[in-house]
Amino acid sequence: MSDSPIKIGDPKFAKMMFVLKQEITQKNHRDYRYENEELVEIGKDIWAMPAYMKPDDDFSIFFIITKIDDGNTVIAFSTGTSKDDGQFDLSRPMVTGEGLNELYQHNDKRALSVLHFLNQISKAAEGNWRMVEN
Repeated sequence: MSDSPIKIGDPKFAKMMFVLKQEITQKNHRDYRYENEELVEIGKDIWAMPAYMKPDDDFSIFFIITKIDDGNTVIAFSTGTSKDDGQFDLSRPMVTGEGLNELYQHNDKRALSVLHFLNQISKAAEGNWRMVEN
């Protein structure tokens, strides 16, 4: 068994969850902007922001930031499906690594950019990666 680091695209990476040290609020949500995008509260304590969305591409994926049952605030991902009225349906949220792997399959450069964004949050000591069970 090797101790090589887990990398984006690896099946093991799909079990990685990014956990924030603080919850997202109206006061701090702008601190977590990705490129020109900003978090929007789409439900009570559920925040969303595009990670990849292009007008000429049917694939889109969104950051979903919410509290989970254990009280931690996590960054997950949901794919988006546009409806005829211009609204979006979001998929069931995926663990951070699973969502990044899905984006990596579609657009590796964007996935690496999103990974860099998350790692910058980690370097700022505002969150960290954890392996999840099942």
